Amino acid sequence: MKAQVAVYGTLKRGQSNHHYLASAEYLGGAQLQGFALYDLGPWPAVKQEPGVIQVEVYAVDAPTFAALDELEDYCAIAPAQGLYDRIEVDTPCGRAWLYLYNHEVRPAQRLPDGIWTRR
Repeated sequence: MKAQVAVYGTLKRGQSNHHYLASAEYLGGAQLQGFALYDLGPWPAVKQEPGVIQVEVYAVDAPTFAALDELEDYCAIAPAQGLYDRIEVDTPCGRAWLYLYNHEVRPAQRLPDGIWTRR
């Protein structure tokens, strides 16, 4: 069984952690409303607030999904305690998981175009 994930930062093509998605199927790009992207320096963070983000959607197998959860410090038994939580969102490619940052983003720079490009 495959899950779909929507990625917006270091997991995107050409970015430092894209190797995690080497065996994943790229489904397409999407623009998601209702989310804001922040530049934390070495990686970005998304918060659920007015804004727009640009994502890439992938279909991943269970081992890849587990590796992504570990990378994002997602804690299934206590999601609010990890670095990131995740929610399912609607994309043109279907429902996909999106990782949301659990901590304060201020004074990080908000990226109004919703695109993070650091390599």
